Amino acid sequence: MKKFLAYLLIFAIAFAAPSAGARPLANAVSPQDEGQYQGYDQGYDTYFSADQLENLVAPIALYPDPLLAQVLLAATFPDQIDEAARTVRAYGAGYAVDSAPWDVSVKAVAHYPIVLSMMADKIDWTTSLGQAYVNQSSDLMDVVQRLRRRARSGGYLVSSPQQEIVDTDGYLYIYPQQPEYIYVPVYDPGYVFLDHPGFHVGPAIWFGTGFLIGAWLNHDCDWGHHRVFYHGWAGGGPVWIARSRSHIHINNIYVNNVYRNVAPNRRVLDRHVNYDALNRYNSVHRGVDYNNVRRPRTDAGQRNNASPRPVPVAPGTPHPDNKIIRRSMDPKDPRIDAHRGRTQGPQPQVQQPVAPRPEARRPDIQQPQVHQPDVPRSETRRPETPQPAPHTTLPMQVPRTNPAPVQPRQPDVQRQPQSVFRGGGGSFDPRAASQRGQESRQQQSHPVQQAPRPPRQQAPSQQHGQQNQPRGRGR
Repeated sequence: MKKFLAYLLIFAIAFAAPSAGARPLANAVSPQDEGQYQGYDQGYDTYFSADQLENLVAPIALYPDPLLAQVLLAATFPDQIDEAARTVRAYGAGYAVDSAPWDVSVKAVAHYPIVLSMMADKIDWTTSLGQAYVNQSSDLMDVVQRLRRRARSGGYLVSSPQQEIVDTDGYLYIYPQQPEYIYVPVYDPGYVFLDHPGFHVGPAIWFGTGFLIGAWLNHDCDWGHHRVFYHGWAGGGPVWIARSRSHIHINNIYVNNVYRNVAPNRRVLDRHVNYDALNRYNSVHRGVDYNNVRRPRTDAGQRNNASPRPVPVAPGTPHPDNKIIRRSMDPKDPRIDAHRGRTQGPQPQVQQPVAPRPEARRPDIQQPQVHQPDVPRSETRRPETPQPAPHTTLPMQVPRTNPAPVQPRQPDVQRQPQSVFRGGGGSFDPRAASQRGQESRQQQSHPVQQAPRPPRQQAPSQQHGQQNQPRGRGR
């Protein structure tokens, strides 16, 4: 019974492992995987200059084409790279990489621990490399060819038992020389890609232990179209595929039609990167910084500085029609531009309406004559009555407390109207005040018998509407 259960368990594991490794879409991120990504900074685009790209790809520019293709795709999954490196270090080389829930490119790189550790230890560099491949794949592929040409002209990039250099169609191809093993080159980019005229001693590129070529190397570089393509170990491909096809085991984990559409992870563009850490990789161009790499992204997915700034409208240019503005004002009025800070040209003279201004009383201007009604005068001195407080408006009529006896009719005095708003004293007549003062002084010099005061009476109704005449002693 125990043997039967053991065979049954082995049979279940053997059939479950291949199906666990297959992914529904090539290089796609499932909704379950999206929750594990952290550190994303949306709303920005990343663009590298030619010198910055040369510094980025210099450490891997001389990798064999099949390995370089997997590194470029895997760099767009930096979180999976970090997880794969931790898992492989924890479980060792015996870990079942093919059944891991990673992208097919990450699983391919995980078969080469030296490359996987390098990418995980330089996670900022790895993320930047993935961003450059997503946004600037053509520029990146051109930079790789340019660096290979530079190493070729220096005499460092040559065919060897580990690699084959093929120069055709204007491109340099690097293929594995042996059918079963692939070698990862080790070199100093600051030495290989710089010109050293008249100085060359020994090889500048070294190779360590070879790694097996397996079905996981299912991608290659298409230099003519500046992209990474899926070959699926079919016939008619590069020469290294024909040499190695008979030595690999084909399975549906890596050879599957779902991988034909190679789509990198574009979410790498939203991942936050410490670009100051890239200065340590300036082996080709020393004085390059990465402060201008990150640019804000507009709603349309374009950079803010992509569109030109609006040019100021010249004076006299017709403005666009706006019905809302036209309801309240004339948009064609030339005075509108006077408040916009623009250079004003000759403007037509506009006649402004002149508002009437209050004029001060002047003695040399003949004022209209107004006939004032007669006011009865008293021959006796009346006690001074308290005057109301001054007001900004004309005072109200105050009824007289003691009407004066009827006096002979005085000749009409033509006087000029005055107003408190024109600097005058209201209805005060200086001539009448002077005459009353003279009468008061005469009465003081010839005292007369004071008549008894009659009771207070209400002033006649016809006096209503007249202004109260101020009383006072002569000056």
